[in-house]
Amino acid sequence: MRICDTEIECSGRLLKTARLAADGYDFIDSPNKIIEELLHQNPRVDIFTFAQGLNDPTPRYQYPMEWDNFAALPVSTFENWWDNQIRSYPRNRARQAGKRGVTLREVPFSEALVEGIWKVYNECPVRQGRRFRHYGKDLSTVYKEEATFLESSVFIGAFLDEELIGFVKLMWDRTRTQANLMNIISMMRHKDKAPTNALIAQSVKACADRQIKFLVYQSFSYGKKKPDSITHFKEINGFGQIDVPRYYVPLTAVGRAALRLGFHHRILDRLPDDLIARVREFRSRLYNRKLKSVEEAS
Repeated sequence: MRICDTEIECSGRLLKTARLAADGYDFIDSPNKIIEELLHQNPRVDIFTFAQGLNDPTPRYQYPMEWDNFAALPVSTFENWWDNQIRSYPRNRARQAGKRGVTLREVPFSEALVEGIWKVYNECPVRQGRRFRHYGKDLSTVYKEEATFLESSVFIGAFLDEELIGFVKLMWDRTRTQANLMNIISMMRHKDKAPTNALIAQSVKACADRQIKFLVYQSFSYGKKKPDSITHFKEINGFGQIDVPRYYVPLTAVGRAALRLGFHHRILDRLPDDLIARVREFRSRLYNRKLKSVEEAS
C-alpha cells in the first residue's frame, strides 16, 4: 500500500505489522500522518514499526521505543578509510583482487546485469551454514527484486574477464546521509581473488564521491546472536555499531497486548541463549552436509 507518498508493507497473519517497504534503508520525517492513515486501514494493522536514521539518532517521538543498530562506517575520503580505518588484512585482500585480474565498476541496471546476478545467486544452495534464500530463483523473479528503488541505488560489479563474479547494490536514504549495502555477494569459486573485499573498497569510494557520510552493512548485532565471521569481517573493514531508536506503535487492542507480551519479536529471539546456539549449530551442520553432497554430485 502507498501512504503519504511512502510505500508500506504489511506482514504477519495473527499479528499484522506494517513497516516501510525500504525499512532500514530509508526513513520518514513525519510518522504521525502515516499512523493516522493506518488506523483506518481495512484489513486492520496491529503495529507500525519504524526507525530513525543515522542523521537523527536521538529519540524524538513519544511512541514505545527499543534500540536498534546499524553496522556503520563513517566516510570522509577513500584515502582516510584506506590508510586509517581498516586493518592490514582487508587492505591486502583488496589489493589482491586487482593483482588477480578483478576489475570494479559501476554498472547500469539492465537485463545483462540481472542475468549476471542470477548466475551468482544460483552458484550454490548453501552460504554461511544456512540455506541461501536467492538460490533457485528464476530470471524474472531476480529482475523484479533487483529493479526496486532504482532512483536511489547504484550497482557495482566485480568482473573477471568481463564475467560478473560479484556485485553490490548500494541504496541511499532520501537525505543522502547513509548508503546501505542492500546486496553484497560474490561467487564462492572465486573466493581466492577477494572480490568481496574489492567491492567494499569500491562502495566506500562511491560514498565518498557522493559525499554520503555513512556506509552501512545491515545491522552489527542481531538480538541474542553471538558475534560470528560476518561480524569480524565488518569490524576489520571499519564498521562499528551505532544505535538508533526503533518505534513500535500499537494501533489495535491486539497490537497493545502483543507489545506488552513481547510478541512483536520473533519467537527465536525469546528463547534461551544456549538453546539458540544449539539450534544454529545444528542448522549449520545440516546445511554444510547438504553443500558437501551437492559438491560431490557436481
